[in-house]
Amino acid sequence: MAQAQARPGEPAATIVPEPARKGIALKVNGESFVHVGDPAMPLLWYLRDVLRLTGTKYGGDRSGVDLVLVEGKAVSAQSLPMSALAGKRVRTVEGLTGEAGALHPLQQAFIDEDAIGCGYCTGGWLIAAVELLARNAHPTDEDIDRLPVLCRCGCHTRVRRAIKRVAGAHA
Repeated sequence: MAQAQARPGEPAATIVPEPARKGIALKVNGESFVHVGDPAMPLLWYLRDVLRLTGTKYGGDRSGVDLVLVEGKAVSAQSLPMSALAGKRVRTVEGLTGEAGALHPLQQAFIDEDAIGCGYCTGGWLIAAVELLARNAHPTDEDIDRLPVLCRCGCHTRVRRAIKRVAGAHA
């Protein structure tokens, strides 16, 4: 069958629109979003490049700077594809603040204990500590040392004190 010739400026008669791509609905820090891009895109790049939430960092394998909470569990945002997040709740370090920007108790403890160092790993520590305290209200030094975050500034003892400060406040 011969294709009809389109006039200049008019679409060809055989153009068929592509169906709308189904999106991946998720909540990030309590706000609803729909991702319609590549389902294989890592959550880390969605957070940083699409939502402009840059507190979650890229740090290579097993550094912990890319941790976010998904349904309350700390997971690596760089290894989690968007396709795994349909209907899930994601909380980033930016989502730890309370109403009117009030700091989370862990954020304040990190400030009070000077547990920030260069700051690159701080978001990962905060996310890992939120999950730890949710499942263990009184963590030991060993519990804290097992958190999957690598700090190259040597802030581990101050991080430990900050986490224990919050744990002690809930005793």
